[in-house]
Amino acid sequence: MFRGKKYKESAKLVDRAKLYDTSEAMQLVIDTSKAKFDETVEAHFKLGVDSRHADQQVRGAIVLPHGTGKSVRVLVFAKGAKADEAKAAGADYVGEMDLVEKIQGENWFEFDVVVATPDMMGVVGRLGRVLGPKGLMPSPKSGTVTPDVTRAVNEIKAGKIEYRLDKTNIIHCPIGKVSFGAEKLTDNFNTLVGAIVKAKPSAAKGQYMKSVVIASTMGPGIKINQAKLSN
Repeated sequence: MFRGKKYKESAKLVDRAKLYDTSEAMQLVIDTSKAKFDETVEAHFKLGVDSRHADQQVRGAIVLPHGTGKSVRVLVFAKGAKADEAKAAGADYVGEMDLVEKIQGENWFEFDVVVATPDMMGVVGRLGRVLGPKGLMPSPKSGTVTPDVTRAVNEIKAGKIEYRLDKTNIIHCPIGKVSFGAEKLTDNFNTLVGAIVKAKPSAAKGQYMKSVVIASTMGPGIKINQAKLSN
């Protein structure tokens, strides 16, 4: 794999054999960010569970204390007074069948999160095949199927993120931008770690957090000492 000059320079700052303390890792992820844009910092958690089993799923949503630094476009499926509520809360798109048809007919995906009131799930269900693979299907577990659309939209705009296992038993989540600085990134990271630890399935055996790596968009991976995180 070809690596650019800046990446190689950044990689020299990272000891690949070392497991860093969280605060040191956050400073390092900033120091190794060489791109001309404000890079996103992501955390990757390899967990000792098997996502093929229903009783070993790890999934949920939390509001990061300092947000993600990204403006999120929210689409809400609602009607009547709930649609008015969603618009007042700052949802970017609000509708019913019209939006279903737009997504199906035009392959339109100019949104990042989908929220739906419970009475709209019959309609939204028709989009399962297109929203599901993109991770956009609303669910009660992540708080995106709810009668309280005002709260849902406000939380998402404030920096709510969803975390879930992929097929390789890894959780990938943004924890902010490089410009946040080490302290805010650490706050966000610790909040996410707390949520993932709390979501540990009772069926999980042995070591829960197997490895934790953070990286900026264009930077090298930095390993965090997972033993010092609540295991």
